Amino acid sequence: MFTSHKAGRDDAWEGIVINKSRGMLDGSNMYHFVEVRLADGESVKVRISRRLWKSIEVDDRIVKRPGAEPARE
Repeated sequence: MFTSHKAGRDDAWEGIVINKSRGMLDGSNMYHFVEVRLADGESVKVRISRRLWKSIEVDDRIVKRPGAEPARE
């Protein structure tokens, strides 16, 4: 599991969105999160962009490739 909710630049994973959430963790900025079930059954909570958050739903597939931001597949 990641030590931070923000995916690292060189991380690579793919999975199915099982939950969406958002919150103002620092009191001034809205952060958008998805919980993703990976192929090995592990669940991770990852921070994503607002645009991606608005375009995905639960049960959508999301992919993170090295050097790129998470994207809907």
